[in-house]
Amino acid sequence: MNQTQVLKRYYKEFFISMTFYVILLIASITVIENFNLPQAIKIIVVLIPVIPTIFVIIAIMRALQDSDELQQKVQLNAITFSAITTGLITFSYGFLENIGFPSFPTIWILPIMFFLWGISLGYFWRKYQ
Repeated sequence: MNQTQVLKRYYKEFFISMTFYVILLIASITVIENFNLPQAIKIIVVLIPVIPTIFVIIAIMRALQDSDELQQKVQLNAITFSAITTGLITFSYGFLENIGFPSFPTIWILPIMFFLWGISLGYFWRKYQ
């Protein structure tokens, strides 16, 4: 499978998964806001949008596995930078919370990681060209 085919399959899997994520997120918020449910059911309902996210992860892993060696190296560098930088940001903010800063909402950790991954991809691609 060449890189174009890998990316085509990845984009298809990614967009299908993200479409289901958005639909399930809106549905779960609507259910939580409009129905008085027991706590156990609320937990299940709010976690339902995580299911399509698992398929996004599977799509990413499949694309990485099927990519050529240069693409894998670039992605590894970007993912490593993203993970370490996100860890440093959240770790540092934890110290700021000790002196009165507001609590950091953990729901932002994954979006920060993906944002830094995307930004660093540009840097690492230029490095290898």
